[in-house]
Amino acid sequence: MERIAMSQEERDWLEWLKRAHDGVITQRLAAEKMGVTERWVRELLSRMQEQGDRVVVHGLRGRPSNRRIGEEIKQKTLRILREPDWHDFGPTFASEQLSKRHDIHVSDETVRVWMMEGGLWKSRSRKVKEAHFWRPRRSGYGELVQWDTSDHEWLEGRGEPVKHLVRMIDDATSRSWGRFVWHDGTRENMGVLWEYVDRAGRMVDVYTDRDSMFTVARRAKESEAERRAADRVTQIGRALREIGIGWIAANSPQAKGRVERSFQTDQDRLIKELRLAKVKTMKEANEFLEKEYWPEWNERFARPLAGVTDLHRPLTEQIDLAASLSHVEQRVIDNDYTIRFAGRKYRIARADVQAGMKRQDLRVELRLNGDLKGRYQGRYVEISECSQSAVSEAKPSRPPARKDHNAGGKSRWMDGFWEHPSPELWQILRDDEAKS
Repeated sequence: MERIAMSQEERDWLEWLKRAHDGVITQRLAAEKMGVTERWVRELLSRMQEQGDRVVVHGLRGRPSNRRIGEEIKQKTLRILREPDWHDFGPTFASEQLSKRHDIHVSDETVRVWMMEGGLWKSRSRKVKEAHFWRPRRSGYGELVQWDTSDHEWLEGRGEPVKHLVRMIDDATSRSWGRFVWHDGTRENMGVLWEYVDRAGRMVDVYTDRDSMFTVARRAKESEAERRAADRVTQIGRALREIGIGWIAANSPQAKGRVERSFQTDQDRLIKELRLAKVKTMKEANEFLEKEYWPEWNERFARPLAGVTDLHRPLTEQIDLAASLSHVEQRVIDNDYTIRFAGRKYRIARADVQAGMKRQDLRVELRLNGDLKGRYQGRYVEISECSQSAVSEAKPSRPPARKDHNAGGKSRWMDGFWEHPSPELWQILRDDEAKS
């Protein structure tokens, strides 16, 4: 005897049809209970003479759907997913990239089933994670921007060693911008900040960790109140103050969770996209970020700007990004109108010499493009390096520098800077080849 699998609704239908067939109830009452017309009840009763109980089972039961994706597409998809470049793709991201790169438009659930059938994916049970109560997003675009660097092997050993991604993500909308850089240093972070401000305007506050680029450590036996009173700032801290941007320090990595979680996404999606795009150099990686990754991120994952107040402030004539985003130091003008900076001696041009300059402070700005500028009482003066004969003059006597710390009393911040100056227009972090 044939067994027929039925749902509960189909069993109920069969019961009403049998009662109508036996005359226990009228066809009208059966139609009302089944939610169909009397005409359809009469049609089913007629078919029941030939098909028996199977009459309530849909005719396509057990047959492949007319909308079923062809077997050739399934096999083509599995061949692609078995390629080395796709070895660590999950179903959702694989579905997106198949549509984008191979014109195969299937849902992530379909890809998931195919991958499980092909042994490329294992179903994982979901576990309840500990609940965390996150603070709400800021309400305005540009009100708070989280700023951090992710150190990772972004190109997986292909070509150049690209290991640092500096990223800025808006707290209210998750709109993002960033660059790959050679070193996670002050100069490189200043360049990314310059580019962000040049594109979107000045944010209200930035939110960073307590890295030495952003904060000065408390001295021995110094209280926190004394440290704040001393008001010592880093080069980036000074630049933010001059531009008019506030700085908020995070007390833990969890506090800046939005940028930390975005890096987790980058280390999954971005690495794979760079692999598929065959990116091998820093230049190609940054071009990929600018032309493909950030536009797609801001379109898919960021909140729309419609209805959100833009709190970015424009740059005014009083703000000189090139001057603020520099390495700035104060130097005392000697009696011969010279200064010493980075182990070299510079003289002020005769045309810019003024009365009362001697023993006064001169602001020295080492620009991101390698230019050196001097500013005295708000006005720039021309400075140039002295000849070797002038530098070889006797140095004033001073106590010998300690050798047990700080590289013999001399900072090594400038090491290699003169031999490898930054490219021009550091604010967009492009090399000379990109501008030629």
